[in-house]
Amino acid sequence: MVFKKLLGALGVGGPSVDTVLQPGPALPGGFLSGEVRLRGGGSDVTVDRISLLLVARVEREGQEEEDEGTVVLERFTVGGGFRLAEEADHTVPFTVTLPWETPITELHGQHLGPVLGIRTELEIAGARDKGDLDALAVGPLPAQEAILEAFGQLGYAFRSADLELGHIRGTGQQLPCYQEIEILPPAGHAHAVNEIEVTFIAAPGGLEVVIEADKRAGLFTEGHDTVHRFTASHHAAPQTDWNAQVDAWLKEVIAGHESHGAPPSYGDEHGDRHRSGPGAGAVVAGVAAGVAVGVVGGMVAAEVVDEIGDAFEGEEDEEG
Repeated sequence: MVFKKLLGALGVGGPSVDTVLQPGPALPGGFLSGEVRLRGGGSDVTVDRISLLLVARVEREGQEEEDEGTVVLERFTVGGGFRLAEEADHTVPFTVTLPWETPITELHGQHLGPVLGIRTELEIAGARDKGDLDALAVGPLPAQEAILEAFGQLGYAFRSADLELGHIRGTGQQLPCYQEIEILPPAGHAHAVNEIEVTFIAAPGGLEVVIEADKRAGLFTEGHDTVHRFTASHHAAPQTDWNAQVDAWLKEVIAGHESHGAPPSYGDEHGDRHRSGPGAGAVVAGVAAGVAVGVVGGMVAAEVVDEIGDAFEGEEDEEG
């Protein structure tokens, strides 16, 4: 076994660590299992704590421009309080529960854009080192998948997805960021809206589905946003006619444009949020119902895994 990183904060000859996650995508609110594999260095040490950090690449808005940063979504303690002998191997198996609001990174095996990772942090004799970062794939819950597929069946096309730092007022959001999935309308609705943005706020009992429509400006009118909130039950997902349900939601959203423009309800600390996530414009065929899926910088999913370390390199984690 080749260990990925010598823990620099612990000095030359310190222990090395490698975290191996179970294969396949995890689910929001589901279990994530794996092993933390340690190899002792040049002397015996006591491992005080092993932590796993769920981290995400997010977009942050300033007054005039956007930038990107890293945020910690959750921290798990998976071990500690044991002696690691010189050059000895030690394995710590773990199973943790992901937050229900964990963003979706893939749909039907295609990468959607958001970048998540698991960072291993080791504490020895008061010294802390963040260790390596492992890519984390997260698939949709059944209700989320059914809703996205319904958009495709109704002629809407996936554009991009990204993570925004901030909170959506009036929802039960717990994490410091939320996911926006940008969807382009079919030709029949293109005259009314530029795009639809969908956000899922998942919880044990179901989903809050926030749909925002970006109105197309007319000759004598200005464009504006309208925001609508809907709910969906996890247990009712298999019995729901999602095409009819989503169609009803969209009719309500689009009809809202015919009355008056509602101010945006996203983000307590920022306003305009219309932008493209990573890889907007690139498409991958084969997603259910003909939905076109963007890829990061033209990379396929395997390359995304290889490049995740570079995506987070140089960023300081922000507790949120």
